[in-house]
Amino acid sequence: MVQRSFDDLGTPLCDVTFCVLDIETTGTDRGSDAITEIGVVKVRAGEQLGTMATLVNPGTGISPVITVLTGITNSMVAAAPHIDTVLPTLQEFIGDAVIVGHNVGFDMGFINTALRRGGRDAFTNTVVDTLPLARRLVRDEVPDCKLGTLAARFRLSTRPTHRALDDAMATTELLHLLLERAAGLGVTGLDDLVALPTMGAHPQAAKLKLTDRLPRSPGVYRFLDGEGRVLYVGKATNLRQRVRSYFSSDDRRKIGPLLRETQRLAHSTTPDALTAEVLELRYLHRLAPRYNRVGTTWQKYCYVRLTTDEAFPRLTVVSEPADTGMHIGPLSSKTTALAVIEAVQTALPIRRCNTRVGVRRPKNAVPCRGAQLGVAMCPCSGDIDEAAYWRVVAQVLAAFTHSPELVLRPLWQRVEHLAATQRYEEAALTRDRAQAFAAAVGRQRLIDQLRAAGDVGVRLHDTTYHLRDGVLLDAALDGQLSTGLELPPPDTPPAPAPLPRHAADEVLCLARAIERASFHARLLWCSGEWAWPATQVPEITRLADVAAA
Repeated sequence: MVQRSFDDLGTPLCDVTFCVLDIETTGTDRGSDAITEIGVVKVRAGEQLGTMATLVNPGTGISPVITVLTGITNSMVAAAPHIDTVLPTLQEFIGDAVIVGHNVGFDMGFINTALRRGGRDAFTNTVVDTLPLARRLVRDEVPDCKLGTLAARFRLSTRPTHRALDDAMATTELLHLLLERAAGLGVTGLDDLVALPTMGAHPQAAKLKLTDRLPRSPGVYRFLDGEGRVLYVGKATNLRQRVRSYFSSDDRRKIGPLLRETQRLAHSTTPDALTAEVLELRYLHRLAPRYNRVGTTWQKYCYVRLTTDEAFPRLTVVSEPADTGMHIGPLSSKTTALAVIEAVQTALPIRRCNTRVGVRRPKNAVPCRGAQLGVAMCPCSGDIDEAAYWRVVAQVLAAFTHSPELVLRPLWQRVEHLAATQRYEEAALTRDRAQAFAAAVGRQRLIDQLRAAGDVGVRLHDTTYHLRDGVLLDAALDGQLSTGLELPPPDTPPAPAPLPRHAADEVLCLARAIERASFHARLLWCSGEWAWPATQVPEITRLADVAAA
């Protein structure tokens, strides 16, 4: 029944048109009972714009109980129009206004049921219910939140009488009273008003006033404790709406302690959501707030290194890139890096031992386990041809760069064979290794493509981005001056040097965003090579599709 539009979200309450309605019915069952009267009051900025009121012929008798309650008799509705005649006028009168009512779900349930029966679309307007608003704002001042009780306690000039227009007028006065009370909690826009009832029982609701100055624009927000330490950093496309949601819909376990410690909020606005995401990453890397986890573990990132400076190269996991060799990464963890290595070793017979073997190889050495099983070449025993081994190394290099199918195809064949022979645990292990390798290669391609562009300017939608060596230098909306980001970009060497761990999150964030919007991107300048969208590898795509299925 409630469908908010983007236009509604940040609309100041003084600019919102409200249609306050009430109906009377022959009973409470929307399936068998019918509407007998409709009353609507249209208001904006405290001014009444118009009213609509009509009796409705329900097409059935009105019971004496309902007549005693409402004063509406069968003779009164005998000459009244049927609901099908009233509904078009009602829809036109309400238009796209916000619908308000006291326990409005009852009223809208009957009205939308009648609309559907007549073959018309139900109302999808934003709906505000004054009943939960009253429970949130004035429950401690009244014995109950019935409309009659509220009207009497707050001395509203119109008292409800169980007649539609009178009750709608009383609800209108109640709405204005509640809006005044809500202003004390920082409710200034329609989105605040809609969200307010869900914040009613929140133990930290008093801290809503901290959000008063937050704009409805993209940016980064920071929760601070009493000593000014940053507890948590987040990004948002609508700063005000996102931060206020912590007091209502966000039920993560850490939110309660976070809000209890929070004494102050700080924020930074950005041209768009992507710039906000980049700025958030820079804050996370610099501050490592204790309530954040994602974005603060980059120190654990590692690389897969192929030691091409050895006579018989091997694959190793390193935390920092070396001056020589070929590197894949940074990867998110040592576990991921080991899975990538195991994927390559399963598909190609590169050696699995870690012994450093020089030009002078040991004689009569015992071959490693992989060589004994016939799945790996082992130079330890001294009987492996160096040229033959380097041909395997060349295949590993190709798999990591332009031909990942050299690893993925045999792995996929192995998965199918193991599954066919009901060796499901081994099949799952091989599948996981293949997925880790495919993800690492796909990630590496995005990173390398963005860094290969060098100094580049690209326009995505209505924002121009200036990047260099994969990191963001500046961003500006069309028609606005660029001011730079408040935190500087991480230091990154030009490609093809390995990407440092501290820059991986930002480069990957930008690369993925450009990839998603690459068909709409407009290249403004480029000192290197621009190659977007990224070329998809059939074997990676196939594996991903099967995994999803």
